[in-house]
Amino acid sequence: MEKKWYRTMSVYQIWTRSFCDSNGDGIGDLPGVLSKLDYIESLGVNGIWFSPIYPTPNADYGYDISDYMNINPEFGTLEDFKKILDEAHKRGMKVFMDLVINHTSDEHEWFKESSKSADNPYSDYYIWRKGRGKKKPNNWLSVFEGSAWEYNKNRDEYYLHVFAKKQPDLNMDNPKVRDEVKKIMRFWLDMGVDGFREDVITFISKAEGLPNGFPLPVATGVEHYKHGPHLEEYLREFRDVQNEYDCFAVGEGPMTSVKDAVKFCTEGKDKLLDMMISFDHMNADCFMADWVKTPFNLRKLKSAMSTWQNEMYGKGWNCLYIENHDHARVIDRYGSPKYRRESGKMLAAMYLLQWGTPFIYQGQEIGMGNIRLDRVGDYKDVLTFNNYRLFSKLLHYSDEKFLDLAAKVSRENARTPVQWNSEKNAGFTTGEPWFKVNENYREINVEAQENDPDSLLNFYRKLIAYRRGNDLVVYGKYKEYYHSSSDLYVYERKRKNERLLVICSFREKPVKFKAPVNYDLSRGEVVFSNYKDCPIDGNGFVTKPYEVRVYHFMDNN
Repeated sequence: MEKKWYRTMSVYQIWTRSFCDSNGDGIGDLPGVLSKLDYIESLGVNGIWFSPIYPTPNADYGYDISDYMNINPEFGTLEDFKKILDEAHKRGMKVFMDLVINHTSDEHEWFKESSKSADNPYSDYYIWRKGRGKKKPNNWLSVFEGSAWEYNKNRDEYYLHVFAKKQPDLNMDNPKVRDEVKKIMRFWLDMGVDGFREDVITFISKAEGLPNGFPLPVATGVEHYKHGPHLEEYLREFRDVQNEYDCFAVGEGPMTSVKDAVKFCTEGKDKLLDMMISFDHMNADCFMADWVKTPFNLRKLKSAMSTWQNEMYGKGWNCLYIENHDHARVIDRYGSPKYRRESGKMLAAMYLLQWGTPFIYQGQEIGMGNIRLDRVGDYKDVLTFNNYRLFSKLLHYSDEKFLDLAAKVSRENARTPVQWNSEKNAGFTTGEPWFKVNENYREINVEAQENDPDSLLNFYRKLIAYRRGNDLVVYGKYKEYYHSSSDLYVYERKRKNERLLVICSFREKPVKFKAPVNYDLSRGEVVFSNYKDCPIDGNGFVTKPYEVRVYHFMDNN
């Protein structure tokens, strides 16, 4: 495989609103990010991905953009961003923006003009339809709140919003809209931005005629827009612009199969994306969506990860992550709060040593956890409130029962302020924080872990440093062992005469492990472990709670 800079990279994701507040208004901002660049650099990462930092009315906290070529005043100014760009580049770090082009805010100037009449220059920038008598144009439901259609009296028509009502979908079939997207990309790339994470990019092409969809509790019609008829054509246009620069592009594609990811990401002149964000491995404790909770199933996790490891290998490139702004904290999902340090280290090694470019989400590196709020009204997110309506109406959930569920699955668990120290408000702000700080900040914070050589934070640093420039980890082939085990995740990375054997226990209880027949543990070097002692008995061992061991082998031949 060709060696490219993004393949040796590790990326740190920043959700700015909850990262670090510099001015005491309770909202994280760009000067706050600037003040923490040395910390980010100390992790060993060489890329930063900013979740949206554009002007927004915050119907979806930045994913409803009202101006693509400016900075949210709550976060700072374009000059503040340029300072971060310059300082990051000085430190050898790339900077990526979130490109959200399936929809805008209804407060974007394009939509304001489009909604005035059917005969102005922006009238066809969005998807408008007449109703069918007293019925809406079709039966599509939005992902976030009720019908996917909202009536506008000025035009006497409905506009399509696959997500929130304040997020009208752009009409990508209009070449003027695609030209606007190209202008946006060039604006940031000319400034020096190094690439984009492209939000729900596989939704941008809708089926001809917008036919009715198969009835579902939410997202009815998804089969008509998750991979529409012109998707590859439009991605090709955008990629041609990106190819004018040394630009990195990772696509987010909910419900995208590995087969489609191979199609988008295979190396060559027809490549549309450098990698695709998979959701499959985040469904190991739920059914299709985080809010449909099921018991954690390790075999389900392994199947998803191994499928993407094997099917993408030698064709495209993988995106590795276990946390981001859209999911609850992973230790509370796949690990154990009781064994936060041990399971956090195990999960870190489990995914960081696989094949692909790893992404680390703010707070993940210190093991930040989920939060339990006292009132439904304490939440902020449109998706949480939509699920509250659904669970209350369809399943008759009480507030108490819903709060129990939200404490496990809401994506707002990942949006609590970063815990920098044990001082008031976890050192995030001197003012009143925009969202509640997790009460465990006195025990779980950056300052407490900085000088502890055995901390989760320093384990992440060691893993990231080990991966960087290590061709075995970056390019080695993946092979899973003991797939039928419900307790252990064991896999190999192999390149030339080097091998890694990664052994992860997902259980508190002791589990017997015996090395695969082609391994002699006595001949391997333990390069990572979350326990000080790593005894073997014969050619195996009995695991401690959530134990991970990583053995390195050099083959004589």
